[in-house]
Amino acid sequence: MMSRRYARFFLTLALALCIVAPLAHADTLALPPNLTDLNSEEGQKFFLESGSFTAYFPIADNFVTQKTQSYCGVASIVMVLNALGVPAPTTPEYQPYHTFTQDNLLDDMTDAVLPRAVLARQGMTLDQLGKLLALHPVALEIHHAADASLDAFRAAARDYLRAKDHFVLVNYLRKAIGQQIGGHISPLAAYDAEADRFLILDVARYKYPPVWVKASDLFDAMNTKDAVNDNLTRGYVLISKMGTPTAAPVQ
Repeated sequence: MMSRRYARFFLTLALALCIVAPLAHADTLALPPNLTDLNSEEGQKFFLESGSFTAYFPIADNFVTQKTQSYCGVASIVMVLNALGVPAPTTPEYQPYHTFTQDNLLDDMTDAVLPRAVLARQGMTLDQLGKLLALHPVALEIHHAADASLDAFRAAARDYLRAKDHFVLVNYLRKAIGQQIGGHISPLAAYDAEADRFLILDVARYKYPPVWVKASDLFDAMNTKDAVNDNLTRGYVLISKMGTPTAAPVQ
């Protein structure tokens, strides 16, 4: 007879794929062999093995595809703020309800950090991502890959992904993991320790589905210099609800 734990895993996977399936595949680009589609048999196996997927459901529940090809950071911020329940402004199309969108996130305060004309032209850097998040009542840490290590990243991201109200955004170079082509930002949603792979919920859903990537490959893709950010390396941002205890390390 199937154990309760195993049955719960199957239910979790079924719910996860129900959430992600309508979003996952349009006319997406082919994946390189080092990446695994979440909707593949192997990708589902990784999810079943994963013990660090608490972040998956609030991110998937609030998932948005970036509205322009430079809005990967904007879409990622919107998802995290909505998942954390940060007080949101009104927006005409959803009145009287309050929610963050890729339009109402941007205002005079964000323009002081990153003018919308610049954002439209070149997207955002890791530090701009952190500064835009810091305009809201969240706790965050910005980590450039050159100042971290694979082990430190793996441990921190794993612990955040398994804790309630904790999220991880990664800024990486697509071509370093075999995708096309430049810098990109998206949330992580799960970690499979056995395979040592992280699940990226790619906000460019028109381009790539959610993929599992080896931790070392992802770290190497973050450990690349960003010419727009004074040649500092890309990296990751750890975000949690203000006042929430730091994610406890896995024992």
